[in-house]
Amino acid sequence: MSKPSNTGWRSAGLGAAFLMATSAIGPGFLTQTTVFTQQLLSSFGFVILVTILLDIGAQLNIWRILVVTEKRAQDLSNQLLPGLGYLLAILIVLGGLAFNIGNIGGAGLGLNVVTGINPTTGAIISCVMSLAIFWVKEAGKAIDIVTKVLGLMIIVLTLYVAISSHPPIMDALQHSIFPTTISPMAIVTIVGGTVGGYISFAGAHRLLDAGVTGPEAIPQVTKSSVTGILITAFMRMALFIAALGVITSGAIINPANPPASVFSAAAGQIGYRFFGVVMWCASITSVIGSAYTSVSFLRSFHPWLEKHHRSLISAFIIFSTVVLALIGKPVKILVAVGALNGLILPIALTVMLLAIRNKRLVPTYRHPRWMTAAGWLVVAIMAWLGISAIVQMVVK
Repeated sequence: MSKPSNTGWRSAGLGAAFLMATSAIGPGFLTQTTVFTQQLLSSFGFVILVTILLDIGAQLNIWRILVVTEKRAQDLSNQLLPGLGYLLAILIVLGGLAFNIGNIGGAGLGLNVVTGINPTTGAIISCVMSLAIFWVKEAGKAIDIVTKVLGLMIIVLTLYVAISSHPPIMDALQHSIFPTTISPMAIVTIVGGTVGGYISFAGAHRLLDAGVTGPEAIPQVTKSSVTGILITAFMRMALFIAALGVITSGAIINPANPPASVFSAAAGQIGYRFFGVVMWCASITSVIGSAYTSVSFLRSFHPWLEKHHRSLISAFIIFSTVVLALIGKPVKILVAVGALNGLILPIALTVMLLAIRNKRLVPTYRHPRWMTAAGWLVVAIMAWLGISAIVQMVVK
């Protein structure tokens, strides 16, 4: 694959950032943010700030390591220890599949709110639209364009609702720095929903496919990875502020659909319609990110898989839709999957950090010590918080 031009690198970098961000901003993202705001109130702002730092520490390492080595995560893992890449791929694909069932369900719900059609019918329509994006001639460019446009639409509509909710800004700022409550479960779940599981690798694998590789790409990779995190964080903060304004006003949050309650309580009927648009946009872009990244963990294992990767992506999306139509999409599953992906992160990041220090795999490049230290700190914190969250769930 030929190297792209500087303009091509910038375009691919922004596309990768939005792919990562919109992969994270799905129905689970909307649900988790609302649920934890309801539980922690303004102290949830502290969770968001902590997760931003953890997210950046994880993404800076993972994206740089993969782009410098010019290898997908599963291939680098297998070279570090035979069989390790297959294990990582299984974890990523299963987590991505679980998330995608929720993503398809969210897309169906979004169309139901906007048009009134049956949610299952909406899910099937969304499935067909997702398949069409992957089967156009320039699928990579189509993915970049769709994620950018829909990502911006999500942010603008959510900002409108946040302003309409008249949130207690000063209270949110104060408790974002000095929280009254700290929840390990919330941190693990939010990190897992932002950079856990397949999301950690979405942007990096997109850069590899676009030909943005090698040490010379490091500045662009750094900018792109941080941009993806900041886009996600901005959206998370906007939704948190909107939910906080609604909850502190005394409005009732419907446990069956928490984010819809926020949008409708803040801006009435138009807010509810906006929720439908945001839910659909967030869901369809997450379907794209989940399917694209999950299959990217399989396609290098055999030439047949590489040749037919579009068919694999189609099967992944169709299977998710069938399961959704038969089983449904409970709110608790979306929160639980976020926690699961949060537990996958320290495992995946550990593998990446060990691989980049292995001179047999990377003979010339030297990973910055401060970045390595930041990566191991994220591993330690996420492992500790993950164990704390498990203990918390067992005790309850």
